[in-house]
Amino acid sequence: MPSLSPTMEEGNIVKWLKKEGETVSAGDALCEIETDKAVVTLDSGEDGILAKIVVEEGSKGIRLGSLIGLMVEEGADWKQVEIPKDVSPQPPPASPVSAPLVAEAVVPASATKAHPAGKLSLRLSPAARNILETNNIDASQGTPTGPRGIFTKEDALKLVQLKKSGKLAESRPSPAPPTTTAVPSPPQAPPAPGPPSYPRPMIPPVSTPGQPNAVGTFTEIPASNVRRVIAKRLTESKNTVPHAYATADCDVGAVLKLRQSLVKDDIKVSVNDFIIKAIAVTLKQMPDVNVSWDGEGPKQLSSIDISVAVATDRGLITPILKDAAAKGIQEIALSVKALAKKARDGKLLPEEYQGGSFSVSNLGMFGIDEFRAVINPPQSCILAVGRSRPQLRLSEDDEGNIRLQQHDLVTVSMSSDSRVVDDELATKFLERFKANLENPARLY
Repeated sequence: MPSLSPTMEEGNIVKWLKKEGETVSAGDALCEIETDKAVVTLDSGEDGILAKIVVEEGSKGIRLGSLIGLMVEEGADWKQVEIPKDVSPQPPPASPVSAPLVAEAVVPASATKAHPAGKLSLRLSPAARNILETNNIDASQGTPTGPRGIFTKEDALKLVQLKKSGKLAESRPSPAPPTTTAVPSPPQAPPAPGPPSYPRPMIPPVSTPGQPNAVGTFTEIPASNVRRVIAKRLTESKNTVPHAYATADCDVGAVLKLRQSLVKDDIKVSVNDFIIKAIAVTLKQMPDVNVSWDGEGPKQLSSIDISVAVATDRGLITPILKDAAAKGIQEIALSVKALAKKARDGKLLPEEYQGGSFSVSNLGMFGIDEFRAVINPPQSCILAVGRSRPQLRLSEDDEGNIRLQQHDLVTVSMSSDSRVVDDELATKFLERFKANLENPARLY
């Protein structure tokens, strides 16, 4: 199982696109893998024959580095390929049919769960595993350098060099701990009568996050990789990023008039497209806000890439509109529609959802007046957009008279990372954004 995104820890096999015994060329699609972001196609890196599918379609929670398939060179007997001893296909789900009770030897839990003394549980890449088994080397004698602690091919080759130079001892299998059969204990005499014992008062157990309090009062909902990663990242964001908030009402009357005139020319754009353009233009005018925090400190970003939140069946995902400041309203509208469709179909490429410098989330189409969104690290800001609503306000007309007029207002709330965008800078950005949005001529 390869790593197909920076935050991926496990994947699901959605579909195999090649069958066992089928010839594969470099660049051919082997299978579809659901990562923590989207469904990604895994391409072959070399020519050969798909000899064995180790992990079948529909398998979930496959850890990185796990063996999912075997390939052999062209011309080799693919039917005779053997699966490595310590890797085998995942067992099928247990049958619900109850089996008859059979007397079995009882093995202590410590003998079945504990690792042999002096050995660590390491994740090996298929190439590293083959090298170590061929040269009879224990992986615990080396240090893994791969992503998330994976023992790579290069790590295995270093151990081979050390063994050839005589600096590494050969690994010897440690004897397995003896298993013991449980012996029934003789019946014990009943306790002597004494004073009556009273039950201790019932104390409710401490609630553990992620665990139910009572069995039978809930239905388990399977969580996809996307859902789990969203939960993890949102929790990390709220726990580690100092959120600051600023809210403003924007008059989108001029935007609505311009939008109506564009519709007459068969140009379909939304208010959200204008908002994206206004954000990009404001970031270009105020580059101090186009920054990120990577844990070490702030970083100035050279490109203005806007992440647009899209709701899908698998959860919220934010495809990225690249170089938004250089795009026109119509190009933004077409690009956002295409990215949203790919997001809902699970067909986004990694480069289409990784990165970004500023996020926008719009719940106006659901009738929400205003809300506050959670920052998407390492980005420093996100703008939450509510619905457009009519409101009467006193304003000055062209002749200088004060009159009660109807305005179309949209409430926007900006969440900013106080480590890089302080309150003063966030206020100035929101003020400039409001002026740009209320005067569409500034967007060109």
